[in-house]
Amino acid sequence: MPIGLSDRRGQEFDGLVAAHQQMVLRTAYRLLGRLEDAQDAAQEVFLRLFRNQANVNGDPKAWLYRVTVNVCNDHYRRRKGAVELGPQRADPAPDPERVLTLKERKRMIVEGLEILTERERASVVLRDIEGLSTAQVAAILDVEEVTVRTQIHSARVKLARYVRSRR
Repeated sequence: MPIGLSDRRGQEFDGLVAAHQQMVLRTAYRLLGRLEDAQDAAQEVFLRLFRNQANVNGDPKAWLYRVTVNVCNDHYRRRKGAVELGPQRADPAPDPERVLTLKERKRMIVEGLEILTERERASVVLRDIEGLSTAQVAAILDVEEVTVRTQIHSARVKLARYVRSRR
């Protein structure tokens, strides 16, 4: 690709990010209710923009809204099936006892991850927390899907045992 085209594409991308990053982050935060999740979603939105910039026709803001909603829906679905590490949506008046319970649960799970083997920890984090499919985890770890399922089962049993022992 000639230098001029690459530079122009990069400048256009930078301009779109600068013009719309607050909107994307704000929308993602409102949809997901957690700043960390919103930042991850916004990063994914702009990665998709970078990859598909040539396909964005018309109003880029409309395209970004649509992609932001889709990315946030994907994040929410992945989170919904994952090990719960905290509140899923912002609670306008959180119950202090519930907040402490969720913080304690998160702390126990984070501590519990340390007792797992490297492969178990990678499998359970990628599958249950990151929301990847078993096939994706198997490809990433370069193992068979049955191995991933075995590692996840073993990790879940160990985590449940760890949590029970701490209560």
